[in-house]
Amino acid sequence: MLSASDPSSFDRARDALADADTVDGFGVDVAATLAWSVRTGARRPRTLAATWDLLAATAVRDVAAARILEPHLDALGILDEADADGLDRSGSWGVFAAEAPGMRLRAIRDGRGWRLSGTKPWCSLAAHLDHALVTAWVDDERRGLFALDLRDPAVVARPGPWHARGLQAVVSAPIDVDAAVARPVGEPGWYLRRPGFAHGGVGVAACWWGAALPVRGALRETARREGADQLSRTHLGRADAALWAARVALAETAAVFDGGASSSPGLRAARVRTIVADAVETTLAEAARALGPLPLVADEGHARRVADLQVYVRQHHGDRDLARLGAAVAEGDGAW
Repeated sequence: MLSASDPSSFDRARDALADADTVDGFGVDVAATLAWSVRTGARRPRTLAATWDLLAATAVRDVAAARILEPHLDALGILDEADADGLDRSGSWGVFAAEAPGMRLRAIRDGRGWRLSGTKPWCSLAAHLDHALVTAWVDDERRGLFALDLRDPAVVARPGPWHARGLQAVVSAPIDVDAAVARPVGEPGWYLRRPGFAHGGVGVAACWWGAALPVRGALRETARREGADQLSRTHLGRADAALWAARVALAETAAVFDGGASSSPGLRAARVRTIVADAVETTLAEAARALGPLPLVADEGHARRVADLQVYVRQHHGDRDLARLGAAVAEGDGAW
């Protein structure tokens, strides 16, 4: 559905979920979904269009499952991009690149190699994953990326705080690291400079988009009912137009990235993430107005989806991301 040249790829991606028995639309079994993610990663698509179709189709089925699959696929893509020969890629992977005030993960090199110490925030499912790619600091410079074995006793995953009502099973809490052995991935600063950084950011947006489609479906069902008024159709129309525009942006971006034609991947990614996030927010708002409180209290699947999506889309930072986008346009050529 995202691929302009192959509109059936979304359907094929949806069919690929047939063995995801633990993804039931009412929450996920984390261990089983991680095992499914590892199997999926072993036969993952090789184009961004097909990868984003897979992520979107997963999010249609269950938002939390997409939230679990996306970083695993992103990590495998990063390792491919880095050409990290000799690194054990087995098991499940995460990508921990967030920073927070008062927390810092430091990398120190000694005679035995690189070791990491400190605290890293927002480490999703760290207690369940086998490995992670983490960013760390050398002195006062954010050096780049390291592969870390999360099963090392020197790594302790905190259980919280995590009082989320959405994505309850996907605990994203700090890890504490005490001289854990790590392997550098890429050159200093490579993680943020590489084209794949933009690609991964849009992959998250594909998850948001897919997660919003069943909410549009609920609006459509309401607008189709006997006696439906013009307002219900207005709510549907506004959400439909927003999600259609987001799909067009995703499809065009997939085609450009897969074709290797983008000279400003970061700018393009920022634009499409903004478009998709706005479409998701529009869809959630229209659903709230059109459907009222009933499905939020009587329909478990809808209520969970809305709660999960509201947490997930907060990875877009609203006006702060818009300000960064505006700065990039003002300082660059702003070409479309």
